[in-house]
Amino acid sequence: MKERIYVCHTYYHVYVACLKELNLARERRGRADLVLSTMSNDFGDLKSRAEKSGLFEAVYMFEEKEDVHFPELMKYHTDKGNLLLNMISRIKYTKLLGKMQQPYIPVDFKEYKDVYVFCDSDPIGYYLSYMKIKYHALEDGLDCISTYDTARYDNRGHFRLKAFMASLNLIFIQNGWAKYCIDMEVNNISILPYPCPKYIEKPREELVKALDEEAKQILLHLFIDDIDQIERKLCEGGENKVLILTEPLCAPDVRERLFRDVIDQYGKTCGKDTVIMIKPHPRDVLDYHKLFSQYIVLDGKFPMEVLNFIPGLKFRRVVSVFTVPSSIRFAEEIIYLGEDFMDNYEPPKMHRQNEMI
Repeated sequence: MKERIYVCHTYYHVYVACLKELNLARERRGRADLVLSTMSNDFGDLKSRAEKSGLFEAVYMFEEKEDVHFPELMKYHTDKGNLLLNMISRIKYTKLLGKMQQPYIPVDFKEYKDVYVFCDSDPIGYYLSYMKIKYHALEDGLDCISTYDTARYDNRGHFRLKAFMASLNLIFIQNGWAKYCIDMEVNNISILPYPCPKYIEKPREELVKALDEEAKQILLHLFIDDIDQIERKLCEGGENKVLILTEPLCAPDVRERLFRDVIDQYGKTCGKDTVIMIKPHPRDVLDYHKLFSQYIVLDGKFPMEVLNFIPGLKFRRVVSVFTVPSSIRFAEEIIYLGEDFMDNYEPPKMHRQNEMI
């Protein structure tokens, strides 16, 4: 059997997969395969750079399909007004969504000893459960479950009943509740408000601390196509630089207003000689190069964590809304705005999910 395979939906997922591989003994590297799902992310030419990195034996593209791709599934979203009837619909939906992924699956997952899946709430989780293939789940983002426990939020009302049905593989629940999920790797169990018996703690900072200089260079060249250009831009700001981390929040016009406010309140207040830099989130499609042309806009197609590995890089301040900034090592000051700030731009129920469980 082949050793390992990782199913990734974002650049951050690939970053964590690389960290896990770089923490293995050198002789074990290069034996894992990587799957890049195109469902919610444009990976550009990351496939070719991952193949050249030496960390993976093969890299596959996965044309994963959301349920809206299959019109026959939509009828199962209709509320029947009855718990039993709704459960029957959900049982049918669970099996059909998994079955309908089959033509798009790029590998035979049964050939691998260990299957690692980020964001198993996506159709790949349904497929693996449909095929009765055991897998390891991994936390989607750094400490993301602490603010948005999707498993419990998506299954509000009769959660224990639904979790029991998921344990029998009648329905599917993500993040450690599915029958064929072996365990759910999270960064920090102590900050998670709701327990799950399959949670196991794997601090990502420990993976980073174990990297040597060669490993850091591998990550920089894997994720940044033109590292020299990025380094030149980063040097333009001198010492008084402020980095704004964007995210695909709210409607585009509201998002533009939000980040203009962030720049006014937390960027320009660092002094008149401040240089503002914007790092778009890989899934943020707002045209920052056009709308914020007066500032330095970095390439968005890499996880911000790799900036930690650029020697001598320092920012006066880094500002994020929901991106957890605890992994940042290149800033004198970190400002995390969170839910209270976001309340000014959209109804609280849109981002305070854990409070509604």
